Amino acid sequence: MSNTSAPQSPVTVVGLGLMGHALASAFLANGHPTTVWNRSAGKAEDLVAKGATLADSVKSAVEASPLVVVCVSDYDAVHALLEPVGSSLAGRTLVNLTTASSGQARETAEWATKLDSAYLDGAILALPDAVGTADAVLLYSGPKAAFEEHQATLQALSDSGTVYLDEDPGLSALYDMSVLSIMWGVLNSFLHGAALLGTANVKATTFATLASTAINVTSEYVAAYAQQIDEGTFPATDATIAVHVGGMEHLVHESETLGVNTELPKFFLELAKRAVADGDVENSYASMIKQFRKPTA
Repeated sequence: MSNTSAPQSPVTVVGLGLMGHALASAFLANGHPTTVWNRSAGKAEDLVAKGATLADSVKSAVEASPLVVVCVSDYDAVHALLEPVGSSLAGRTLVNLTTASSGQARETAEWATKLDSAYLDGAILALPDAVGTADAVLLYSGPKAAFEEHQATLQALSDSGTVYLDEDPGLSALYDMSVLSIMWGVLNSFLHGAALLGTANVKATTFATLASTAINVTSEYVAAYAQQIDEGTFPATDATIAVHVGGMEHLVHESETLGVNTELPKFFLELAKRAVADGDVENSYASMIKQFRKPTA
């Protein structure tokens, strides 16, 4: 994102891990006066060289800007850092880009509100290197007025992916957890496939191209299945659960025969068998949503 000659609103970044450092860099690159603080001050050296101001305490960092962005290891760290300086948050907007659950986000929003601070919870759907580019997507939830007040500043973190979701401060974290579920599901399946092919001396780099194609093809099911889920009807326009069960049984057998870990394919098969037992044998794979909606026994 290019610099602009127009005056930019000041911002504070608390926490300079890989992601926090990337956030501060993006604000600086967009011309925002940026104050930073980190427990290890050495992590701020290159940012200071680019024009950032290194605060000597969390309190002075918070008081330096109307917008305070925190990105640390977890919510316990957020509270450990900010609760001692809670009174300094009054009248400011706190944007929390730390990963956590929706419940933790809502609890933190209540805490901030009692301090007279507007609270936006956010989720970063990008690697640190992508922050500040069109490849980054950042989700925000909380008071819409607070988001609109600071939207121009927050857009420094993404050329096009600044998304406001809803007044519910827990929604961005809920989206984040849902996206992480997809990421780990895809990555674990790729790793299992690479382990299978590795028994035939096929390199993972050779498999990667076909794996990417399979992922892209699978993504085409999402829109159709999403509509079925919302409508609550599951016509098997591609394959029934029964067909999937047959394929899963082959996958389990192949894994066992080749000496590859069977836990993942057995998990797939167990869920599908539960769907069969619940009467979804002739329905589409989207009907598996019923199994995921159930609490764990």
